[in-house]
Amino acid sequence: MSMADSVVVLDFETTGLSPDMGDRAIEIGAVRLENGEVVDHFQELMNPGFRISSFIESYTGITNAMLAGAAPCAEVMHRFADFVGEQNMIAHNASFDKRFLDAELEAISRSYVGEFSCSLLASRRIFQDAPNHKLGTLVDYVNLSAEGTFHRALYDAEMTAQVWMIMLSTICEQYAMKEIPFSLVQKLNKTPKKSVHKLLSQSASEG
Repeated sequence: MSMADSVVVLDFETTGLSPDMGDRAIEIGAVRLENGEVVDHFQELMNPGFRISSFIESYTGITNAMLAGAAPCAEVMHRFADFVGEQNMIAHNASFDKRFLDAELEAISRSYVGEFSCSLLASRRIFQDAPNHKLGTLVDYVNLSAEGTFHRALYDAEMTAQVWMIMLSTICEQYAMKEIPFSLVQKLNKTPKKSVHKLLSQSASEG
């Protein structure tokens, strides 16, 4: 059974909001967690084949000059698919990252066998008292030290991984669970907030 503390946590920076509108990935960052510990990381810029807007340059700090020397998306995504292997994946606001992951892998005829889940959806259920559930807000909420730059892929992935592990630890402490199956997080993310306690209590008693 795959566990929620052994995953690849990833983040994309992109030219816009939707691959269906022609937007492409310009950076991928990821960390591999095994039993809750970071054991590897992946970070590469990638050239989308066209100039990015001044807004995206300002938002991400990634410039056209930086991308000019980067490998094409296809090369980077082949390497990333190898990095992920068969592991499950996590992203903050995963629907966004999954759309780009699916589009970029489809373009090179690659796929993945692992499952995908969302730390944003999980945080809405575990940290219901947080002011909001943006990554930067959650980093403050759980008192993490933030010394990097948000909206760069590897840093966002690293921060997401830390928030993710604190969420898992919170569940384990509150419900006396030793480990959390990845499938339980997937179920949690589909559970109404008012039913979260019942779900986790039942899972703890069955474990």
